[in-house]
Amino acid sequence: MARPSPTAPTASTLEKAANLLLDGRLVAFPTETVYGLGGDATNDRAVARIFEAKGRPSFNPLIAHCDSVDTAREHGVLSSLALTLAEAYWPGPFTLVVPRAKGSPISLLASAGLDTVALRVPKHAIAHALLATVGRPVAAPSANLSGQVSPTTSDHVTTAFDAEVLPMVLDGGACDIGLESTVAAVEGDRIIILRPGAITEEMLRSHGASVDYAAHDGPIAAPGMLASHYAPALPVRLEARQPMTGEGYLAFGQTAEGEDQMSLSQTGELSEAAANLFRMLRDLDRPHLNGIAVAPIPEVGLGRAINDRLRRAAAPRHTPG
Repeated sequence: MARPSPTAPTASTLEKAANLLLDGRLVAFPTETVYGLGGDATNDRAVARIFEAKGRPSFNPLIAHCDSVDTAREHGVLSSLALTLAEAYWPGPFTLVVPRAKGSPISLLASAGLDTVALRVPKHAIAHALLATVGRPVAAPSANLSGQVSPTTSDHVTTAFDAEVLPMVLDGGACDIGLESTVAAVEGDRIIILRPGAITEEMLRSHGASVDYAAHDGPIAAPGMLASHYAPALPVRLEARQPMTGEGYLAFGQTAEGEDQMSLSQTGELSEAAANLFRMLRDLDRPHLNGIAVAPIPEVGLGRAINDRLRRAAAPRHTPG
């Protein structure tokens, strides 16, 4: 297996890296926290490649990296408190989870089908230069295989991936912080820490807001932990070989045959199916239908993540008692 070689960041290599990203390929780059495995956050297939490359077990939301506060505000709705935090800690090791801005092209797969986006403006000069050159948000979880230690040097990255999967690794030396960014959400005048990091509880409290920790850490907390989350309004029926009367149909490995049918992948390609999953679930959530039937998906590779989300979508709905 051929490994990628660390590449020195120059004007020409940054341009090459940006072109790779715009073509839907992956590029690893340094930030002040850890090295990120970058893909175009607005490209469903590129985001699916990130999950596939990492062997990520489920579609956890990914952080979209932006080159400025103004760019971030094009993709997320920042309340007064959220904007105060952004202006205090961006650029830097701080991620905000905020409502998605209307019209944002960030992939639904990158936000795991949620109505929120996780945004960060990194401080590292190479990351900033790359983002400015690309001109769009870049999704970038840590550049390591899922479950392994996060990388803080380019060598950590190059030993983990094949060059075909990851054609370029921009070398920025050792990361200054070496710990993933603090991730926080804002609810009214309350700050919820979803993942602790270099921007501490004490620092956040200095803004006069109350600060609490989510029950579980991670890029997005409670929404993704609810069994029935990621669900359209219509009930979802799994392992369906064909739709029943009144159902829309999400096919796999076959052609969609009717107006209310869509195919995750006609050729049975799991990465294509992953890229299409959330968009097609939303598209089939049509008021004239009484449900959505979904074809069987193989429980291998990305299929496990697809099935995880489909099982959540099909789980019994909980209503307040």
